[in-house]
Amino acid sequence: MIDLGIKTDPIENRYSFDWLFDLLAEEQIKFVQVGSFYEIYFLDDPYFINLRDKAEKRGLKIKSVFTAHRELGGFFYDDPHMEKAARRGYEKLIHAATLMGAEFCGSNPGAIYRDRMSHKSDGIACYLKHMKELQHIAKQGGLRALTIEPMSCSAEPPTTPEETRFMMEELNSYHKAHASDTVPVYLCGDISHGMADANKNIVHSNVELFESQVPWMSEFHFKNTDPIYSSTFGFSDEEKKRGIVNLEEFKELVDKQADKWPVKDVVGYLEIGGPKVGRDYSDPLLGHALRESLQAIKSVFKY
Repeated sequence: MIDLGIKTDPIENRYSFDWLFDLLAEEQIKFVQVGSFYEIYFLDDPYFINLRDKAEKRGLKIKSVFTAHRELGGFFYDDPHMEKAARRGYEKLIHAATLMGAEFCGSNPGAIYRDRMSHKSDGIACYLKHMKELQHIAKQGGLRALTIEPMSCSAEPPTTPEETRFMMEELNSYHKAHASDTVPVYLCGDISHGMADANKNIVHSNVELFESQVPWMSEFHFKNTDPIYSSTFGFSDEEKKRGIVNLEEFKELVDKQADKWPVKDVVGYLEIGGPKVGRDYSDPLLGHALRESLQAIKSVFKY
């Protein structure tokens, strides 16, 4: 069975965590994935302890922390200053996750600059080196695992099944060799992530990529998308008409792959931006938008 949660991105700058947690309690959604925001890398410890308390008082569990803005990509830029900043940020994110009682913490690995695509293998090597060291830090903090989100283009590895397999086997072989003092690395998948080439031809469909990732996946994102994976949105009746993500198809896939998941308690988090941010005519629509998508997912996954 897939549990249902929500990633907190759409409230950033416009609603409080109290508002979101109350909505989730009303919708009987138990799990939260805290998305990163600028201040998360500078906040003092009591903030995270208080946030955990607010969630628990409403019967919610902050199970995961995950980046929202591609902000930890410095491992791929061939720049020691950016590399150092990314490492410092990742360690802070792990620390925040432990204080909030999360089990998982992660990010998309990063992106190669389009004008330096020849450096891709070096960027991957740099990222894997740091992730192995971060596996130790996550273990010391009491996390269950680190997570990686496969993305949708050649500049943001891993994308292809081959890249995903290489990176996951590398990191988890390291974990097996240091099982007592590291955590494993799992995937945070996304049902809307597919790969289209420069001519908008589909190289790997979102269904194909998701299915190939299941053996390493502990959590994933629910969202809808268009035929070339250009934009993402939710599951209102109107959005379902223009989107390609078929929730019934993914429910069937999830059930068929039940014995391949690396964990038994997989959570799918609704991850949508919601209406336009910072407008008096759109911000008040967020609650309805979230409820519509959550209810659509619940109706299929029988949550």
